Amino acid sequence: MGLIASLPEINKQRNAVFVMHEKSEKLIPLHTHNKGQLSYVEGGIAYITISNRTYVVPARHYFWVPQGMPHILRIGHSATVLRSLYFYAHDDDSNAFYSQLGIYPASELLIQMINYSERWDGRHVTSQDDNFEFLVAIKKLLPELNNKALPIILPTTDDGQMLGIIRYMEKNIGERLTLAGVSKHFNLSERSMSRLFQSSLQISFLQYLKTLRMVKAIEMILKTSKPVSDIAYEVGYTSISSFSDAFHEFTHSRPTDFRKS
Repeated sequence: MGLIASLPEINKQRNAVFVMHEKSEKLIPLHTHNKGQLSYVEGGIAYITISNRTYVVPARHYFWVPQGMPHILRIGHSATVLRSLYFYAHDDDSNAFYSQLGIYPASELLIQMINYSERWDGRHVTSQDDNFEFLVAIKKLLPELNNKALPIILPTTDDGQMLGIIRYMEKNIGERLTLAGVSKHFNLSERSMSRLFQSSLQISFLQYLKTLRMVKAIEMILKTSKPVSDIAYEVGYTSISSFSDAFHEFTHSRPTDFRKS
């Protein structure tokens, strides 16, 4: 049973934990559930869209979506396995962690604990079940991991002019894109282009470009075996060191270490 078909089942028992491990659908449209969602991304990449913001979730990272938060989930790689636990929400006010979306690198301990939960795949686990406390322990552990949330967020928009600019940047990501050059291509002044980014995306041109390059780099690192140096040039960097520094700023990991993990 896929995630879309499972949504009514997830919501059935409020005080239970629903467990689902699967190769997920490519796109799960806007939906919500009455439980908090912990999902570990194994072997690929996922994207969560909430309120015109798309969050990138690389392999070996997990995300938490609070109860009642509408979101779209897209899987960007056919090998992606989502290992998900949908937790009761009656104790969510015990820690601020549970009330906000977050994407974090998964520790080896958490990965092993989530993998162990596969024995309950496709069912609700309640306080009447043996080892229910094991799942409770996973939820309680999350705020204690002290991980830094990844700041890999791409804003989205319905503005037609802005969408044309975004498509142009994506197509030419390996080129030397500048505010002046892109503005000239679209017959806009630099000031008008800057205002358009701020009004449509609430982000500067340079920050959007930097984030877009990081998203494309992460996709290539996870989906291809290209050397890191080739990837750096393909997303527009002329220096391997500057690419590595930017990548570390976004992921808290060097590109070579990210691929190894």
